[in-house]
Amino acid sequence: MAMAVNCATSSSLLFTKPSEKPFASSLKKTTPFLGFSLATISSKPSVQLNKVSKICCQDKAVLIPSGQQWMFDDLTGPDVWNKTWYPKASDHVNTDKPWYVVDATDKILGRLASTIAIHMRGKNLATYTPSVDMGAFVIVINAEKVAVSGKKRTQKLYRRHSGRPGGMKVETFDQLQKRIPERIIEHAVRGMLPKGRLGRSLFTHLKVYTGPDHPHEAQKPAELPIRDKRIQKQA
Repeated sequence: MAMAVNCATSSSLLFTKPSEKPFASSLKKTTPFLGFSLATISSKPSVQLNKVSKICCQDKAVLIPSGQQWMFDDLTGPDVWNKTWYPKASDHVNTDKPWYVVDATDKILGRLASTIAIHMRGKNLATYTPSVDMGAFVIVINAEKVAVSGKKRTQKLYRRHSGRPGGMKVETFDQLQKRIPERIIEHAVRGMLPKGRLGRSLFTHLKVYTGPDHPHEAQKPAELPIRDKRIQKQA
């Protein structure tokens, strides 16, 4: 059975059998990293495979130029090849996340929801990572005063189903705003979050309340920065 051996001193794969020598064609090729042909070397590199399937070259002094040996001194250390930054667990602790508060009075529902979703996901940050919760907590007050444009108060419909035959319930925006005004903003923001575990976790960072009061004064929330100039409903 053929076995692929990846040597740390070469960027190519040598396919060998236990009782056969490497292919002659693979030795004649010039290694792009080393800059010279392996066929010109008289001594063959001895490859050793340990229990954790880690492959290292013992004769690195023969194969690796002296100016590049530092890259292979510690193969178990940090990855010197990958410079991509990825957030650690300490970079997105919930207790360190900022808190924002926004007044929904006379603000367009869709534009307000998109602004909230951007800050909840952390898309406004330079460290934004799609698969990590990097966003903030957002508090919405005066949810019953959110506005919509056009004829959406009577034409926009909200549906829910009890799961039983004939259990479909349909109500307009105006009816739902009188019954549960918080659900309108929650429904709009939830549709702009990822679907899955990350989205369910992010949704818990949204706090919607009717009236001007909220129970999060201890978090000292700052005013939510809004860049959309058309978010306020025109008279």
